[in-house]
Amino acid sequence: MKPAHAGHLAMLSFSVLIAGSFSLGALAANEITPLALNAVRFWIAGAIIGTAAYLTTGISRNALKAPWRYLALAAFFTTYFVLMFEGLKTAAPVSAAAVFTLTPILSAGFGWLLLRQVLTARMALALAIGALGALLVIFRADIAALLRFQIGKGEMIYFWGCVAHAAYTPMVRKLNRGEPTLVFTFGTLVAGAIILTFVGWRDLVATDWANLPGIVWITILYTAVIASATTFTLLQFAALRLPSSKVMAYTYLTPSWVIVWDIALGGTAPPAMVVLGLVLTVIALVMLLRD
Repeated sequence: MKPAHAGHLAMLSFSVLIAGSFSLGALAANEITPLALNAVRFWIAGAIIGTAAYLTTGISRNALKAPWRYLALAAFFTTYFVLMFEGLKTAAPVSAAAVFTLTPILSAGFGWLLLRQVLTARMALALAIGALGALLVIFRADIAALLRFQIGKGEMIYFWGCVAHAAYTPMVRKLNRGEPTLVFTFGTLVAGAIILTFVGWRDLVATDWANLPGIVWITILYTAVIASATTFTLLQFAALRLPSSKVMAYTYLTPSWVIVWDIALGGTAPPAMVVLGLVLTVIALVMLLRD
């Protein structure tokens, strides 16, 4: 398989798996603080990826050089996840996923600033179509609310997390010095776990771990194994093979997958106008993926 094709397959898998963290995260967001949840999940994910890296490529001394790179990447990604769960306390999963689809525009900007990756006119049009579709979903197809730009508190909080996520993608390529994907992911996860443990120590101590609802532990395990270890690896794998804007283009599929997840978990289908917004995001994805 060509490197670019492998990158596309990785991001398709990413979009399916990451959608589950929105639906499950919304169920658990008000049961535990974002810092405590993410600190535990990062340690679990780090242990899984570290073991996989050790058993496959091994962890060389060269990978341990310039550890500030992992701290820099982790600072952005931990910010994203903490703000995501903070936003999900009030934002609906589909609405939050729609905010996530704004990251390709942001990522294209950071890609130009950090890597001088050029945004073509067709890609700019695709991003605009995707943004329009995202806005229809975020404002639940309420044109009056859109014109007043009445965005929810949760969506606004999560938007700033998406800014951090968009900066992270081109930084992976800029800071990677030839380390294997698993090793580079392991370094980022451990750095993130250290940051979250230090910043969220009070929340970790104050949490009544023995009496947490079952959905919290399901969310922790899913986000640690799937939405952290697996998707971290897929994202870094793809970021080394595709331009930043194409990597993040797959986020346009996330709201659609979230709807599938919500229905599977007992939710209801969205209104027709919201579905129109989802269709626009898929059109944007197709346009972005063309060479």
